[in-house]
This record gives sequence, C-alpha cells and structure tokens, in this order.
Amino acid sequence: MIKLKEYMNSIFPELILKPSLYYQWDTRIHFELAQGLYQFKGVSDELNKDYFNRVYDQTMALFNEIFSYNDELFLVTNVYKHKGLVKRNKRKIKVYHHYINNKNIRFQLKQETLPYMFDDDDAEEYYTARFSLKCRKRDIRYPMLMKAICNQDFPRLRPRFNNRGISNYPDVFFINITKNIIFYIYDDRGCEVIASDIEAIRPIYEKYNDWVDEYCGEDIERIFK
Repeated sequence: MIKLKEYMNSIFPELILKPSLYYQWDTRIHFELAQGLYQFKGVSDELNKDYFNRVYDQTMALFNEIFSYNDELFLVTNVYKHKGLVKRNKRKIKVYHHYINNKNIRFQLKQETLPYMFDDDDAEEYYTARFSLKCRKRDIRYPMLMKAICNQDFPRLRPRFNNRGISNYPDVFFINITKNIIFYIYDDRGCEVIASDIEAIRPIYEKYNDWVDEYCGEDIERIFK
C-alpha cells in the first residue's frame, strides 16, 4: 500500500501540504467562492444564507467534478498545536470520527508530528500534527465535511470543527491519487486545485472559468493557453 510521503515525493516533489498550494505549483487554479455576495446582510451581523448556500453548492460541484465515486484518495488534515497545551487539552477535532462513514477504515488512520508550518515569531512553540487516511470518496461524508471547513470562521454555523487547544483551524486536503489532483478549501472565501498534469484539470477550468479568482485570472489563463 502506497504511503502518503512516498506518493507526494513521487507525484508532487517538493510540494508542502500547507495553505497556499497555488503559489507552490505551476499547474493550478484558484477559485473564488460566492463571487458578488457577502457573509453578512448589509451592516448587520445577520449571516447571509444565500452566500453560504452558494459556497456549499460551489465546493460540492468542484469536489464531484474532481472525485469519482471509486477514486482512491488521501484525506489529510494538519492540526496546529501549542507544545505547552498538549497535556492540558486532549480534545480532538474529530475529522475522521465524524466524517468517515466506514468504521473499519478509520483504524488505518496515520499520524505524524511535523514542525510548525508558518513563519511566526513564536513558531518554535508550536508543532503540526498531521493525520492521513487512504480511502475512497464513498467512505467520506464529504457534504458535511466541506460545510465544516467553510463554516470555521462562523461559530453560529454547524457543522463546525472544534478548535480548542489549536493555534489555527485545521487544514484539510483532499488528494485524488487516481487522477493526481489536490483539492484544498481554505475557508468560505475560496479554494485551490493543483494537478500533476494540466489536462487532468483543464475540463474543470473550462467548465468553471467564471469562478476563477479575478486577481489570478491572467496568470491562470496563461497556464491553460
């Protein structure tokens, strides 16, 4: 069975699984979600349901375009923790408990400890706990998982990850090892798609061109010429 590290070294050499995949890889797309809509209604603190429904619909459309029912994938989660809170806080974000529907597969979950991945002044006080699980699309409650990712900045929305005891919200990467595509939703504002072969994601670019982040539009157009 192929391991995550072996796969990444072979297909995406030198890529670091952390936010801003777009700037690390040449074959890439950056999508802006719910363009023209806003999280809140006017100047009030009332959440805009139309905005979030658009976000959910778009992430689902992209996910279903990238992942077929039987595609093999790695579901990878980076959790960023303060070293001093390890013993005091053992609450888990439960990504794999809540969002993997095959109990037998959960036992194959792998964990490793990595350095903190951000250039903060106090970076030495933190570390990255990485979890990875090899599974298939059908094993994941992906509609709920993607909603949890998109809801992370809005405590009133559910589902949502528990973030107590961690320095940032967890980052979740969907790695399609059948098609060699990585899908990363960083929050409700947008997502990134990268691939080993440009032809693997050309149909996605052509179908959802209107969703491309306008600030990256010229760059992405040049990539797909």
